[in-house]
Amino acid sequence: MSHACTRLTDRLRLEPIGARLAGDLFALYQDADVARWYGRWTREQVEQEVARIAQSWLVDGVHKWMAYERVTGECVGRGGLSRTRVEGRERLELGWALHRQFWGRGYATEIGRAGLELAFGELGAQEVASFTEVHNHRSRAVMERLGFEYSKDITVSDEPFALYLLARGADRSPAAGEGV
Repeated sequence: MSHACTRLTDRLRLEPIGARLAGDLFALYQDADVARWYGRWTREQVEQEVARIAQSWLVDGVHKWMAYERVTGECVGRGGLSRTRVEGRERLELGWALHRQFWGRGYATEIGRAGLELAFGELGAQEVASFTEVHNHRSRAVMERLGFEYSKDITVSDEPFALYLLARGADRSPAAGEGV
């Protein structure tokens, strides 16, 4: 069953990433503050990534969304779920990346909440993972706001990352729009 459909939150329109959104993903990865965490991507790399994400939506029914403000239509960033291998286990992973101008306005939390609704609702997940560089305090704060608990430090591409986990039924975060 495919879950690849547009979702609405209080302030955002979340669209499954596919070929027509490649320009918006490319622009996101050109943002200097995003590139600090993800590196600066070429157009070709983004095209390959978009094809991979679109295939995952088609085959698995889950992956990242592009997020747009519902009122203005501006691209806020990307986020949502993907399946990844963490600590030798296949897991649902929740993540986000926002254009710098949208930091600190609660959008990452809003995207995260939508991802958790999909994971624990339609996908029937028992647990969701989220991880970031150990020094990315903003993302770690979002994870905690969403109800994730720190599990341990892990290594990703030879870099130290902090792994957070959230089990089905765990107490979740405050109302939408609060925090980052």
